[in-house]
Amino acid sequence: MLYFSRWKIYLILATCIAGFILMLPNFLGRDTLAALPSWYANTRVSLGLDLRGGSHLLLEVDMATVIRDRVEGLVDGARQQLRTANVGYTALNAGERAVTVQLRDPAQAEEAVKALRQLASPVGRTGLGGGQPDLEVTVNGGTVTVALSEVALRDRATQAIEQSIEIVRRRIDETGVNEPTIARQGNDRILVQLPGVEDPDRIKRLLGTTAKMTFRLVDVNADPNTGRAPPGSEILPSAEGDRYQSKYVIRKKVEVDGATLQNASAGTNSQTGEWVVNFEFNSAGANRFAEVTKQNVGRPFAIVLDNKVISAPVIREPITGGRGQISGNFTAAGANDLAVLLRAGALPAPLKVIEERTVGPDLGADSIRAGLTAVVVGFLMVCVYMIACYGLFGAFACFALLVNIVLTIAALSLLHATLTLPGIAGILLTLGLAVDANILINERIREETKKGRGVFASMEAGFSRAYSTIVDSNLTTAIKMALLFIFGTGTIKGFAVTITFGILISMFTATVLVRLMMVTWLRRTRPAVLPV
Repeated sequence: MLYFSRWKIYLILATCIAGFILMLPNFLGRDTLAALPSWYANTRVSLGLDLRGGSHLLLEVDMATVIRDRVEGLVDGARQQLRTANVGYTALNAGERAVTVQLRDPAQAEEAVKALRQLASPVGRTGLGGGQPDLEVTVNGGTVTVALSEVALRDRATQAIEQSIEIVRRRIDETGVNEPTIARQGNDRILVQLPGVEDPDRIKRLLGTTAKMTFRLVDVNADPNTGRAPPGSEILPSAEGDRYQSKYVIRKKVEVDGATLQNASAGTNSQTGEWVVNFEFNSAGANRFAEVTKQNVGRPFAIVLDNKVISAPVIREPITGGRGQISGNFTAAGANDLAVLLRAGALPAPLKVIEERTVGPDLGADSIRAGLTAVVVGFLMVCVYMIACYGLFGAFACFALLVNIVLTIAALSLLHATLTLPGIAGILLTLGLAVDANILINERIREETKKGRGVFASMEAGFSRAYSTIVDSNLTTAIKMALLFIFGTGTIKGFAVTITFGILISMFTATVLVRLMMVTWLRRTRPAVLPV
């Protein structure tokens, strides 16, 4: 273990130098970074919420809306199925979790049940046995009840939270926030941490908007001021800033769904100069949009966002290109935000902010200062102990410890990892874990020296006998960190990643780099006694 070929020496030195170069951008100013190549200047560690400042939001998905939407969909489906089966009914009502049908003739109950069961969809396990139906159809006299099953409720909740997380992630990515943390918390909550966000109110507006867009026809034969809408229509308010009217009577039937939008971008109207949102449908949406506009030339066509009418332009001619424009007295920021929402897609249910915390940049700077102070003080205390106990070999261990920190930061920079306060604690803990290996090696060398063995033999035995113990110790710690990473979230994962890198790098610095320094010193000085 005391022989190093020339190429091994060069490789060890190249690794240390490369680590220093990769770490350097983290400590350079903005002016210096601007003069460097972008690929190198961007090789930096991102600071987390607790170090950089930013916003912490805890969002709750409105599961009642998810269930209500499914039940309302059942009403239309039940009406169509009963009509197809020629089953008469006197009432069709939607409750919180069920739809009830009052049959005109109780003798048709069996036919009604058969027809309504066709509305069910399999949920849950979908293997060889298939999933369970999401609806439970029961009969009580002349009343048939179609209720959502418990399996369906759990499945809907899981789908809603997963879809919401994906939509939230898309919306935040559109705003350009670096290294956001978006994670599920509990059954119906989403944790969002946004480092460096300077306008948290804008983020809350983006996340609090469902952005469910539909295109529907305006009922021109009804007056919204009467307060009553005819069957098949509803009265919806206009969006803020509508200069034409405050309410519209809108058909409930969705002619074109906003889910078929392919792209959206903010722009200005070439004639008026006002801000607008340009949109483009996918092929299915474009065909449907062309068909609807062709059949309804001369009628107002409402663009509805979250049950508010943004605008209701009159269809002058068929629109066959699959492109359109939304005008609504927008500001530049409003047009851009709406474009972001449309590109990201609609949330399955509204999100409510139930917890909000803001970490100011000053508090983040204090945390960085405290963390760095702890690392420096810890490093100095370890060095004092090592040099006092092991002399020159202790100094070699301290230098290796410094290289360990450099390489750890370089590895985090390469991965564009996010450093949090627990991450700094991980680096501090790594100092102790890394120096443990050198203590084991030095103690083994000391034991062999006391036995009367020679200089080279003592050093050889010290490294070879301590190596297996070092590997076992680091392996068990790495397994624990892997479990923390798998089952932890947010800052816990950051702590696990930092410790894991520190352990892997300490295997190089403590057993390879220190050994190279010791062997080089040994061959140059040829001491009669080892300084341990």
